[in-house]
Amino acid sequence: MAKQEYGFSKEPAHKKNYQHVEGAEVSGQSQSLHDLTEKTESEKGKSSSAGPTGHRLKPYMKWKSSGLSASQSSDKIPKKDYEEGKSRAVPLTTKKKASGKSKTVKIQETSKGKASISLEDDGESSSETEEDEQPVRRQEGSTDLSAEYWGIQKLTKYVKGGDPTATVIALCSMRDFNLSEETCQLAIKDTGCLEVLINLLDTEEIKCQTGSLKILKEISQNILIRHAIADLGGLEIMVKILDSPDTDLKCLAAETIANVARFKRARKTVRKYGGIKRLVELLESISVRSSYQAKDTETVRCAALALWSCSKSTKNKKAIRKAGGIPLLARWLKCSHANILIPIVGTLQECASECAEDEEIRDLVRKHEGLQPLSALLDKSENKQLLAAVTGAIWKCAISRENVLKFQEYKTIETLVTLLTDQPEEVLINVIGALGECCQEEENRGTIRRCGGIAPIVKLLTATNQALLVNVNKAVAGCAMEPENMSIIDSLDGVRLLWSLLKNPNPDVQASAAWALCPCVENAKNSGEMVRSFVGGLELIVNLLKSKDKEVLTSVCAAIANIAKDQENLAVMTDHGVVPLLSKLANTNNNMLRRHLAEAIAHCCMWGSNRVAFGEAKAVAPLARYLKAKDPLVHRATALALYQLSEDPNNCVIMHENGVVKLLLAMVGSTDDTLQEAAAGCIANIRRLALATEKAKYG
Repeated sequence: MAKQEYGFSKEPAHKKNYQHVEGAEVSGQSQSLHDLTEKTESEKGKSSSAGPTGHRLKPYMKWKSSGLSASQSSDKIPKKDYEEGKSRAVPLTTKKKASGKSKTVKIQETSKGKASISLEDDGESSSETEEDEQPVRRQEGSTDLSAEYWGIQKLTKYVKGGDPTATVIALCSMRDFNLSEETCQLAIKDTGCLEVLINLLDTEEIKCQTGSLKILKEISQNILIRHAIADLGGLEIMVKILDSPDTDLKCLAAETIANVARFKRARKTVRKYGGIKRLVELLESISVRSSYQAKDTETVRCAALALWSCSKSTKNKKAIRKAGGIPLLARWLKCSHANILIPIVGTLQECASECAEDEEIRDLVRKHEGLQPLSALLDKSENKQLLAAVTGAIWKCAISRENVLKFQEYKTIETLVTLLTDQPEEVLINVIGALGECCQEEENRGTIRRCGGIAPIVKLLTATNQALLVNVNKAVAGCAMEPENMSIIDSLDGVRLLWSLLKNPNPDVQASAAWALCPCVENAKNSGEMVRSFVGGLELIVNLLKSKDKEVLTSVCAAIANIAKDQENLAVMTDHGVVPLLSKLANTNNNMLRRHLAEAIAHCCMWGSNRVAFGEAKAVAPLARYLKAKDPLVHRATALALYQLSEDPNNCVIMHENGVVKLLLAMVGSTDDTLQEAAAGCIANIRRLALATEKAKYG
């Protein structure tokens, strides 16, 4: 510090809100290593305004004016560039399931513009019912601490005990340390400096607030620090700072919120204290135009980063929509700055996720003309970080059919096919996910084939990433609905690869593979022979009926219904015990499982004495109850199953006892021809049995 040629004039007295925290301690925090060997000055009862020797701190006369104005910006603090050698982490999510934790990817953007990708330390979720992230306790026991640790400890005394000027100087000096290193981050936490930094945010000294936020922004990359900041009430104060007239201060607060709000409790705090609305207003304060000042770009970037982190919960997505954030985000897609586009697109991706209530958000993106800029951004394939965010947003938006039709118009499908090779895994997951949604439309299935997309899609069936495999399976399933595509898939050995994925330990992969097999079996030439060619394949799929996962059971029942159309394959599955295994599943309230289970039973009745076996396995009475469901597709499948089962007299008796006649009579008048015929056929069989019984009784 003595080497710096600074000095300053007489400082004003402390503002009324300027507080000093000395020896502050937070319950639940771990005791520092230094506390085990040496007591701090604060523990010795030193005065809050005294230096390490007990005397009141005074500015060193060699120092000249620091030039720290009330609206302090990062490039005016006399220190090395605070961005050099450091990284910013922003979250990028892959596809999620409502019932499971998502995988979060951390993309490190260095000062040289390079990006590296790693797993984030916490399990983000699009649902606030998920478990909160739990910081992992570090090992404590070694007393070999680095020079940086002791250096920060010494500076902490000045941050705690100095006047505003000395505090600012100490904060500047602290930022000369490499705060991206865990040693420095935890030194700030262990020495009690973190409490002081948060306390400084609640003062009226803008210079102190700025210095504190610049440190908090860097150290909040650490999971332990994030939780400590939330525990100490730092988020509430940062949300209040978003109302500050100082633009630089608001930007720092927003970016620090972006770092801290990576776990459920923190995101909830931001919403509870009005942070979502303030962040949207911050975004709205800068209008979309062709040229920007550096300050404008930074404001939008920081606000978007904070919204991106906050958008990983369902309630926050609703709050963003309610605050008018979706139209704003859609308009900002026309911006040309990659560092703005990445968090903007990332937030849209989160807000347009698979939750049913987010359909409105996907519609808003389309209505505010956000889909065309999204498609245009696919051309920026050299920026992998941006590409990952853009393809993710396109994938989520493609869940809505109206959006898919727009993507057809913008030739998005053709561009996505070109991105199936030589891309990072995160990009491939999103690209395949988008194609899987788009190929639900017949026209797009042909487009994918004409663009040469079938081969690279099938090749990805050999991948190891489970999220990627789930999306590839869905894309293959969509493409296989076209017989011409199915021929290509079969020639590339795609069906065998799908069958092998049934052995994957991940239930999501198993289920998606089984779903994909359904159109493959249905549209393949000589499908029965193709299935028999897979040694052990039929036994494998029958054994999956023992799974505990509802989605696996549903998809396997659907596959069995298709496979059982071939008599030889049905005979083999019967030998492997398909009848008792299907019968055990009959007592379920899940309508999707009911539908496909009933279809499987209907087709499995076509062999030997299987009708009788289903009755003996007590599958008939539960099936009769399916007719009370409100899903017409369940009614149709159940009527087909009951019609087949009614060929056995004993089953007819069970059906009559369970009141199926009255329910089926109502369905005879259905506009669904298949349901109508099956219901009438079942009633006819029951009636014939009744007449035969009556005739035998009375001669």
